[in-house]
Amino acid sequence: MSECTHNCSTCSANCSSREQESLLIPANALSEVKHIIGVVSGKGGVGKSLVTSMLAVLLQREGLKVGILDADVTGPSIPKTFGMHNVEVFGDDNGMIPPSTTTGIDVMSVNLLLGDEKKPVVWRGAMIAGAVQQFWKDTIWNVDVLLVDCPPGTGDVPLTVFQSLPLDGIVIVSSPQDLVSMIVSKAANMADMMNVPVLGLVENMSYVKCPDCGKEIRVFGESHIDEVAEKFGYDLLARLPMDPKLSALVDRGMLELMENDYLDGAVKTILAKLGLAK
Repeated sequence: MSECTHNCSTCSANCSSREQESLLIPANALSEVKHIIGVVSGKGGVGKSLVTSMLAVLLQREGLKVGILDADVTGPSIPKTFGMHNVEVFGDDNGMIPPSTTTGIDVMSVNLLLGDEKKPVVWRGAMIAGAVQQFWKDTIWNVDVLLVDCPPGTGDVPLTVFQSLPLDGIVIVSSPQDLVSMIVSKAANMADMMNVPVLGLVENMSYVKCPDCGKEIRVFGESHIDEVAEKFGYDLLARLPMDPKLSALVDRGMLELMENDYLDGAVKTILAKLGLAK
């Protein structure tokens, strides 16, 4: 075996000294993105898009410029949550300009490009992953925090987000059922494999509050999120209730009018971890 020259570009050997090639994709030349947070889940139906949207609203209220990259290409719900119907996306050779919500949150989603928001996106994995990469490199993002709403699971698109975007960390969304440990484990193990920090856990649909007596009713049984958080050493950022008022705001596309403190503590923790705490 020949002596190592420490010049990997002229060597074909697959040794431990070889530096792993970065798969990160550069942002648009006109973009300025200070922090990127992925919102993920191990399975669907846990309210990941709702958590993404609520975090965006609260971060915006903190005086930050916020954007949402809707990476859930086959199930995009972010535009509807913010009442963005019949919104045009403008751009030129330099890139696309993300349209903004009522309060100024920039959004890029496939539903803004389809013309008909009810039209299904019947694409294979490679095309979907490619669309997510385009939303990153072909959009002119000028934000303090960019939230990436990932589709559930650990498939093509979450992998593309983890490898292509310089994530500061992820928030894992789960639910109270017994399978919560498995759900979180999938997302946690993927983050560990990709060397992406986990900012914390959010449990959605944790309880329903009785409108008469105020008692918290555990519709899906007792929560296991505390044990899971302790097992992985993650912060438990919040427990979200099943709130009809919140659901109504989402259905009307008026989430920016929400008045609750469900994620206030989560935002403070995230800002502290990003070095943005006031």
